Amino acid sequence: MASAKSGTLYRGREGMWSWVAHRISGMLIFLFLLVHVLDTALVRVSPEAYNEVIGHYKTIVFGLGEIGLVAAIVFHALNGLRIILVDFWSKGTTHQRALFWGVVIVWAVLMVGFVPRQLMHMFGA
Repeated sequence: MASAKSGTLYRGREGMWSWVAHRISGMLIFLFLLVHVLDTALVRVSPEAYNEVIGHYKTIVFGLGEIGLVAAIVFHALNGLRIILVDFWSKGTTHQRALFWGVVIVWAVLMVGFVPRQLMHMFGA
């Protein structure tokens, strides 16, 4: 009989969290695209309503949402490259943990470059 700790290779490790974060970021990006298509289509129905919706996008809440969107897109893209390496590089599975931490580090560096600029844009600095 298998112990409680046996099962999958990724249980509670970097691979599992990478898988979870990849699915969540993908769903968030999909929801953004759905809303974006709907609000863009609104311009054909009522330009006034479209302008009102776009006006809401200039608020701090939506500015912070844009930071979250960029974070999701950048993570999803980098992690997708990691998945390609794990799947198609003969040593990918051996180095999957290091690849994950590489994704996290590159993601953090890119976000450190983006977030201050976005905050300056949001607050008019």
